[in-house]
Amino acid sequence: MSTVFTTIDTPVGTLLLAASDGALTRVSFGRPDPSWRQVGAGPAPLTDAAGQLRAYLAGERYGFDLPVRTAGTPFQERVWAALDEIPYGRTLTYGALAERVGAPRDRIRAVAAAVGANPLLVVRPCHRVVGADGALTGYAGGLPAKRHLLTVEGALQTALF
Repeated sequence: MSTVFTTIDTPVGTLLLAASDGALTRVSFGRPDPSWRQVGAGPAPLTDAAGQLRAYLAGERYGFDLPVRTAGTPFQERVWAALDEIPYGRTLTYGALAERVGAPRDRIRAVAAAVGANPLLVVRPCHRVVGADGALTGYAGGLPAKRHLLTVEGALQTALF
């Protein structure tokens, strides 16, 4: 299984897109694994993902239709599936997310850790998860990126001066 990657510049920073065997496996702000091979435009999963991400960030797309593959623990996969269910333009608290996956209240940190381990940033909308009081908390791309994504979706207002 050979993984290829490319990067795209976006309003929230440079995103790394990786794919393997015809499926998108990573969207992140991080660095590629040294074993991955960089490609230009890349195979269909990368070009499709790049186009859909650009359209989403321009406010022209409200979801993603991409073949994806992740390799998390059963608990992580359950949390990630619940992220996929959060509607565009809406937010959900970590506590409510824990309820949705059947995790007891004392497992909120485990739920937050699973959200933080999401390998498909933006595509799998972990940016829609907020603190109990609605505050923006933790995001791999930083809070300004999270704020931007939620503003694009209309879940937050732009700052007024």
